Amino acid sequence: MLFQPVYNNGEMFLPKIELPMRDNQTIGVITDLKRRQYLMNQLMDPSRYYLFRVQQNEYMRLTVEELLTFLIHVSERNESADRLLDYFSIKEDRKTKVGALSPSKKMYVTLLRVYFAHQPTLVLEEPFFFLEEGDRRKFKVILDDLSREKQILILTSNLEDALISCDAIFRINELGFHPLDIQDSDEEKQETPEQDSANITLQKIYTKRNGKVILFNPPEIDFIESVEGSILVHVDGENYDCALTLTELEQRLANFGFFRCHRSYIVNLQKIREIITWTKNSYSLRLITGKDAVVPLSRSKLQELKSLLNL
Repeated sequence: MLFQPVYNNGEMFLPKIELPMRDNQTIGVITDLKRRQYLMNQLMDPSRYYLFRVQQNEYMRLTVEELLTFLIHVSERNESADRLLDYFSIKEDRKTKVGALSPSKKMYVTLLRVYFAHQPTLVLEEPFFFLEEGDRRKFKVILDDLSREKQILILTSNLEDALISCDAIFRINELGFHPLDIQDSDEEKQETPEQDSANITLQKIYTKRNGKVILFNPPEIDFIESVEGSILVHVDGENYDCALTLTELEQRLANFGFFRCHRSYIVNLQKIREIITWTKNSYSLRLITGKDAVVPLSRSKLQELKSLLNL
């Protein structure tokens, strides 16, 4: 699946991307709303791609059973509504109008349209966003079944949604297009070999989330903080648990442009937008991140930071 680059005000907003789409695999792309729209706008071939957009609605005046009967008819599938009501686990809602369902159930029923798509590739925007836990599980089963015959691309801004549904995950942001290195935590245990730390060139930072191991390149990281004994690595407005201490991370990230700006914070110098002066003894750093972030700057660190930034 090939995407052409997109430029915004003379700067590259979306790089040229080639997604390695394969059968029996669901690919996830984590990015923001505007980039999602640019990606979907390049997939407008109705013979190849079925596009599900997050604002899509169903026929609210039809009952669930009437809707399934209609979808079976228009898609010319040789299946019965009774069998699909069982398969989708919505038999108890068969006589309920779609518009009267709970928000989660309404979205779940709307998503069922993808089951009837004839195109070989399904492209779904934020399919799990409005779903409660039970409906998430049911739709995940449907996607797993569909992936046996189709290629599936999920576009989302939420890493957790990608983790529960995708076999491979990529991120698109201001740094470009890159894969997330993700493994099951029971398959990969972190080992810290006894070496001279001066000779270590760190390529990845090891974090965990939802039972998955996620490895980040240092430039992806916005800042790191210590909160009540836990170490949180912040990337694009989201945070991830890390088993290393702040001191260990400070040592490992020193050669990648990171700075211990506070006893509880390490910041990526490349992400600093502004030094905020609150009083003559109180300072903060405003960062360029996916979400606006401000971290404290210790008074004792101010001059060292200015020296590093040639201020």
